[in-house]
Amino acid sequence: MIVSAVVGGMMLAAGSGLAAEKLDIGEYLGAADEGVIHPSEKQIEMLRPYLPATSYRPAPSIADRAFWEMIGQKESAEAIIKQAREDRERKPEVPISDEIYRRANKEGNRGIYKPRYYRTMETLERAVIAECVEDEGRYVPQIIEHIQAILEMKSWLHPNHDPGNDVLEGKRVAIDLGARKFGSVLMLSEVLLEDKLPAELRKEIRAQIQWRMIDSYLKSCRGEDQKGNSWIWGTSNWNSVCTGGTVFSTLTASEKVDERIAVIGCALNSMKHYLRGFGDDGYCSEGVGYWNYGFGNYLYLAQMIYDYTDGKVDMFRFDDPEKMKCVGNFPAGFQIQNSIYPCFSDGGARIKEGQDNFAYILSAKNYGAAKPVYSRPADITMQLMEWADPVSYVAPGRGADELPPHTYYEDYGVLISRGKQATPFSIAIKAGHNNENHNHMDVGSYVMVLDDDHILCGDLGAPPYQAGSFSPKHKMRSSWGHPVPRVDGSLQSEGEQFRGNVLETEFAENRDKVVLDLKAAYEVPTLGKLVRTMTNDKSGNGTITITDEFSATRPISFDTAIMTHTEYKIVDSDTLLLMNDGKTIKVEIRAEGGGIKIKDEEVKVKAIRYADQAFKIGIEFKEKLKAGSITMRFTPEP
Repeated sequence: MIVSAVVGGMMLAAGSGLAAEKLDIGEYLGAADEGVIHPSEKQIEMLRPYLPATSYRPAPSIADRAFWEMIGQKESAEAIIKQAREDRERKPEVPISDEIYRRANKEGNRGIYKPRYYRTMETLERAVIAECVEDEGRYVPQIIEHIQAILEMKSWLHPNHDPGNDVLEGKRVAIDLGARKFGSVLMLSEVLLEDKLPAELRKEIRAQIQWRMIDSYLKSCRGEDQKGNSWIWGTSNWNSVCTGGTVFSTLTASEKVDERIAVIGCALNSMKHYLRGFGDDGYCSEGVGYWNYGFGNYLYLAQMIYDYTDGKVDMFRFDDPEKMKCVGNFPAGFQIQNSIYPCFSDGGARIKEGQDNFAYILSAKNYGAAKPVYSRPADITMQLMEWADPVSYVAPGRGADELPPHTYYEDYGVLISRGKQATPFSIAIKAGHNNENHNHMDVGSYVMVLDDDHILCGDLGAPPYQAGSFSPKHKMRSSWGHPVPRVDGSLQSEGEQFRGNVLETEFAENRDKVVLDLKAAYEVPTLGKLVRTMTNDKSGNGTITITDEFSATRPISFDTAIMTHTEYKIVDSDTLLLMNDGKTIKVEIRAEGGGIKIKDEEVKVKAIRYADQAFKIGIEFKEKLKAGSITMRFTPEP
């Protein structure tokens, strides 16, 4: 009989005299110091046995001709090299001028700098791969030119992530979504090309990685820099994305074992906070697009550390394998129908065809998620990981997912209720709270979908990312721009305490029902009750009914709204038609307690992200009331 025990985070096999195969991450997290991300002394000693004495290599260097000749035979490598050949004359587009940097910061205008940043980085990393495969030296001048241009940048940050232009002016250093990639691309170039690059250039790359990345990160994790890198405590994609890039730069650049241990220790402590951004049932409030971005970078980090420690530090399981499996399978359950997703918060309604999908690849590998029909890692460092795995996690020609009649995410109170008609009519509706990632004031919001390409009404989705677009008062971020009530002239308030609560759920063969208490989302002292009831009757062509019922201690004004991107027609005071591409939904409105009026208006927001225009169809009581209800009955017309 073999008996095992856990000692100091290391699982010991009785009688073996050997250290455990894997770090116990749960015990490791329990040994953290409060108030800092930096690992405690106990955590450092728990990690030390599992880390190698050498730095991390994402792939063999250019000197390993057998490896790179093998890579050159891959179809995905051929596509990279083809693009590198086409771009051989392309010049770096950085540094941008101080004037453009300051203007982009002031205006929130990403278009005047972001394409330049990423074209420069992508040109560089493709040229590096092409040179490694061909080994003829013809890409080296372009590579050196791009590296030097990046090193000359005053700031690697996206300008709108640099409040007061402090990093631009050399007052401090910080890491963001741009800086983490600049650092990664530089170190990728250095470790793969080695002495193909001038010695002084290699030395300068490592020196800049030290002060721009490693030192900045560790100071923030120790609590010495309270202004920069606050994402280390975050639950959004920022944390996983920036952490992954920082860890890559550190593990490849640092020659100090203790420094590499500290950075991995910081990453583990920080990822505890990132993973708290998901429900135990896997729900991601950022939506499926940011799930792919954020969780994809988490899985990239997990694979990197798994490879570096020879599987001894397993972040794929972390401290809760069941939750991790749920997170990895999130997109399948979140789909409404026909590859359409709820566009709650800043989430996208569709996955763009051909977009990067590293999260899907590694979720299929590690969590049993459905294999994607193609593979497209977001960048070269991820591509190297895929090339290193001889097993394919792609299923070309895979059919559409078979979706259940409903999916309910209890942690956030989100229901996906799916119609099964020949022309399916379905709805996603949420409770949630008003401090979610990429937050909107949207407690009670919904997305209604008819057929395969007809989002007829509901949540309008993300506003354009421009100056002011993250303000809680922005029309598409505040509850004004959502299909939820306005109570006594008040919109929903911002904060986690302003939330919805699920009072009741009912799931039957042809009927789903959810009852939401929305009262806590509003700061209206006289409000006694505010309940939204959604019923999806799946018989026939389907009928979805939404009722808002309220009561107050004194007469108050009350209105609700239908939001839509589509054409519509107000037939009379209690009937609407929503029309899109030959499909029509009839909306019948019934009020109790008083008379109503309909007031429609355009949502005047510049550059709406998912459509050319949007409209708000307001439904309001003509008089103030102490109690009343408004029912909206949506039925597809034959």
